[in-house]
Amino acid sequence: FTLIELLIVMAVIAILIAIAIPSFRGMQNEARKTKAQGDVRVIKIAIESYYKNHNNLYPATANYQTTLQAASPRILESSLYDPFVAGGATAYVYALSGTGPSDSDYYIIYSVGAAGSGTASVATNGTVTVSTVDAGAIWESNGHL
Repeated sequence: FTLIELLIVMAVIAILIAIAIPSFRGMQNEARKTKAQGDVRVIKIAIESYYKNHNNLYPATANYQTTLQAASPRILESSLYDPFVAGGATAYVYALSGTGPSDSDYYIIYSVGAAGSGTASVATNGTVTVSTVDAGAIWESNGHL
């Protein structure tokens, strides 16, 4: 091969790589979003199971995943972490509508979303408040919008 042919081949490869990288990053974000949606559904089901098996009380917000793992019968096999938080060791946010399990009828679990700044809360009447759509919080609750 001549030098010009090799340069042309390298240029074509560089163009293909430049096209593929943004597409790959988009697929990574979609995978994180799908994982977060599945995880918050699993946690919601685990919380409902805990509620039914523990005198109609939701788990306390502090170390809630540890509580679900230690429950009898075991409800959650291992901790689930928010894929949008750097480091991969931050649990999904879980909040109750009251000050504790004994005075809470509603709960919410959420991921901060792709922007990393999503928030959500649930009021004592069950009304869910989610941050702006751009923040992208991914959530599940027994409350309502």
